[in-house]
Amino acid sequence: MEPTQRPGTGGATSGAAVAEAPTLSSREFTVGFGAATIMSDVTVAFPSGSVTALVGPSGSGKTTYLRSLNRMNDKVRNFWRKGEIRLGDQEIHGREVDPLVLRRRVGMVFQRPNPFPMSIQDNIVAGVRAHRMAKRNELRDIAETRLAEVGLWSAVSDRLNDSPFRLSGGQQQLLCLARALAVEPEVLLLDEPTSSLDPRSTEAVEELIGRLTPRLTVVIVTHNLAQARRVSDYTMFFQDGRLVETGRTEELFERPKSPETARYLGAELATAPRS
Repeated sequence: MEPTQRPGTGGATSGAAVAEAPTLSSREFTVGFGAATIMSDVTVAFPSGSVTALVGPSGSGKTTYLRSLNRMNDKVRNFWRKGEIRLGDQEIHGREVDPLVLRRRVGMVFQRPNPFPMSIQDNIVAGVRAHRMAKRNELRDIAETRLAEVGLWSAVSDRLNDSPFRLSGGQQQLLCLARALAVEPEVLLLDEPTSSLDPRSTEAVEELIGRLTPRLTVVIVTHNLAQARRVSDYTMFFQDGRLVETGRTEELFERPKSPETARYLGAELATAPRS
């Protein structure tokens, strides 16, 4: 379904990324640390089964906003928030919401691989065990399924009990993706997941992102504009702590409506006269 425009995004929209029944959304969401406001009044929704890229200069608030989507900022000193974030119909800051359960439903993979200090197999099924999602005799099959899904099974099938720290950086990141997928999230948050990887590993991660939808809703922070254009259905452009513009990726990259977006992307304004 074609997204419809939603007011209050803090700037121009280009067919704003909103669906009738979004998986995840925020409304007038403002975050900060101490006296500093990092991001103001973000109202937007992420269409179910899509990939949305968050782009913008360093320090524009993208990662802080991303980490707010599954409450990863909660224990950061002096963190505060206003507004709301909803997963389906549920406000994620409600008293009845267990953050651990929320982070199972809204998984996250970080900029640098962070395997746990345990075996490759135990890494994959750590969350499954913690949430009691499967019987003990099912764990190896789960590990195999998820490792195959990310393209790692052939490389590690005979070393499941080995340390993950013997894997290459790209393999470790794929391992972390497999671990996040093992708990069957509804949303997957990716914070610059390929910034420290070589081109071949980057390609593997991008191919995986393409296979995850429409089963999952994916939100990715990236400084790589070419990557944003390759992998995403929608793009959100942040600058100076506000959401400037959001829309379908092809339209936003080729016909941005905000002068700020056009400058950042090196694109021509949609409203500019054409010769």
